[in-house]
Amino acid sequence: MASDLQLFALTSDGLRPLALEAGTGTGTVHDLLERLPGGVYSALRTFGHDRFLWLAEHLARTERSLSGLGWEKRLDRARLCAGLDAAVRAYPLAEARVRFDVLCAAHSVQDTSADMFLALSPFVPVPEKLVREGVALDFAPHLRRAQPLIKTTDFVRERKPLPLGAQQRYEHVMVDGDDRLLECSSSNLAFFRGDELVTAGDGVLEGITLMVLLHLAPRLGLRIRRERLRRAELASVDECFLSSSARGVVPVVRVGEQRIGGGQPGERTQRLTAAYYEYAEREARRAV
Repeated sequence: MASDLQLFALTSDGLRPLALEAGTGTGTVHDLLERLPGGVYSALRTFGHDRFLWLAEHLARTERSLSGLGWEKRLDRARLCAGLDAAVRAYPLAEARVRFDVLCAAHSVQDTSADMFLALSPFVPVPEKLVREGVALDFAPHLRRAQPLIKTTDFVRERKPLPLGAQQRYEHVMVDGDDRLLECSSSNLAFFRGDELVTAGDGVLEGITLMVLLHLAPRLGLRIRRERLRRAELASVDECFLSSSARGVVPVVRVGEQRIGGGQPGERTQRLTAAYYEYAEREARRAV
């Protein structure tokens, strides 16, 4: 019977399954790849078992990350997409959480040498209670991406000590030197002031799910404003949410000590969330 935790090397000959090391028996895709050398990565989920949403944008961001690090290597899109497609099509569960790592040079694992590795773990939706009631965020003023536009595996290790997932401390918000809000430790952050959707315009990772949401927002009559809000401005916002490819949209009802709006998920967030999942169901495509 196939395992629901899977690790592969993407060689020139295709996917090579790797045995799981001790301690990863109940892990996530991040745990499965933790012992690899530093590289760039992308994490996403499947829709309809073997489809991805805006995979081309994930690949383009990976290419920008490689370039931003000054690496001369080019991303082998054909090999990566073929490996992604083969892995998710054979996955034993309905949906998977997926991460791929791209290294600067080939690395040997279990006598298999590759410069790209792929991990799959079960996709676990955000609990309905958290979607219905919203979550609270804490601050992590000490945490900051050295190169915000580059999605490195080193940052995954830096943020690991911060707990994730609890309703009262679901994520951690990073701020800049002027106490303006940037993003969360593993997701983008956005706010509503009336029908205006506000999100940091620079100094943050280019989140693919946020890109999708910004693409959809004008169709719902929402205006987009790119601005870093100061912590003191939280009292003026009506709604808040975080977004990531693995979790979709998660409503936020408290940031630090500040309650957001009426303290419950707002109508605009709910409309945008519904539009996102309708779009994903319609537009997700196979990797090949």
